[in-house]
Amino acid sequence: MDFNDTSEEAAFRAEVRKWLEANAKRKSDDKQAYRARVDDPGLLRAAKEWQAKKAAAGYARITWPKEYGGMGGSPIQQVIYQQEESNFLVPLGFFDIGLGMCIPTMMAYATKEQLTRHVKPALYGEEVWCQLFSEPAAGSDVAGIRTKAERDGDDWIINGQKVWTSGAHYSDWGIIITRTDPNVPKHQGLTMFFLSMKSPGVEARPIKQISGGANFNEVFFTNVRVPDSQRLGKVGDGWKAALTTLMNERLAVGMPSGGLDVDELLELARGTELEDGPAIRNGHVRSKIADWYVQAQGLKYTRYRTLTAMSRGQTPGPESSIIKVVAAPKMQDLGALAMELMGPAGIMTSDVPGSGGFQAQWIGGAGFRIAGGTDEILRNIVAERVLGLPQDVRVDKDVPFNQLGKTK
Repeated sequence: MDFNDTSEEAAFRAEVRKWLEANAKRKSDDKQAYRARVDDPGLLRAAKEWQAKKAAAGYARITWPKEYGGMGGSPIQQVIYQQEESNFLVPLGFFDIGLGMCIPTMMAYATKEQLTRHVKPALYGEEVWCQLFSEPAAGSDVAGIRTKAERDGDDWIINGQKVWTSGAHYSDWGIIITRTDPNVPKHQGLTMFFLSMKSPGVEARPIKQISGGANFNEVFFTNVRVPDSQRLGKVGDGWKAALTTLMNERLAVGMPSGGLDVDELLELARGTELEDGPAIRNGHVRSKIADWYVQAQGLKYTRYRTLTAMSRGQTPGPESSIIKVVAAPKMQDLGALAMELMGPAGIMTSDVPGSGGFQAQWIGGAGFRIAGGTDEILRNIVAERVLGLPQDVRVDKDVPFNQLGKTK
């Protein structure tokens, strides 16, 4: 591994830092930044303004082609920008799905005219995108969806329900996976479309979360008409298109950002008195901090391997698949211990150490362990695709979807 920037990377980092210093405010003690309440309309306006400014400077999506508003740069330049931006108080979280998942899928399947129409508005924050995949009966098993699309001349009529759709209530567009043929095995009868979230028959209902926010939604589709020209990929090839989105999703949510980590927990432990003295001298607390420190170092150096490969123009290895399996539980468990150390103040979300960040981390950690693949699904992926272990038995693999659950 190479921990140092090349001369070109160092020059780019200096350029980025200079631009950020001129256009944004450095973080102080507010570890939450803007991500804690991504459902706040005021923050959405601020995020759109920041996105437009960033796009005009070429930093919104550095690796994208110049014709679509990118810089045509390298993946390591994108990483360098993200590292530097993390030191500044800027709105985060509003465009991750659109730019990290939806638009890359559009780039793989949409026409040139459609890309000309949609990419730049998304890049500049003028239009927000959401991803319509999960359903009440199809979460980790995305291929089990029941939302159907039926052909009607040059259009398709969509009926069904999606759930846990982040940002649907303020999104302008979305990509949606539907079932177009129930007579074939579940992975073979899917088709993907993109549609306006303002289409007649689309209803987004925010879901109130334990944190007080309401960024997730259930979305209902009642006779929603979508032209065939907005189909992404071939009819029945939706699973292939969905994998394109899911691969980008794993990259986008693989490593949490903006959370409190071991350094902040150490600071809390040094300043907290327990019955037997300072928390930092308690054997149980020291043991947990040591475990998380080792995990944090492992995550850091695993990520460095990926960054080194990218810097050399190589394809990152399978080690990046492991990051979220470790990072998500660590994020939630660390928050839980911090709250325990605070005692009764652990239930508060303001005027407490970490500005309520540990509390938000504990509450939000449960969702992070589901988003982008549950702990169990990711362990299966690591077992089967990284370690080469035998696959789980899948009894429904070759059964037509409309026959699933039926007894002979």
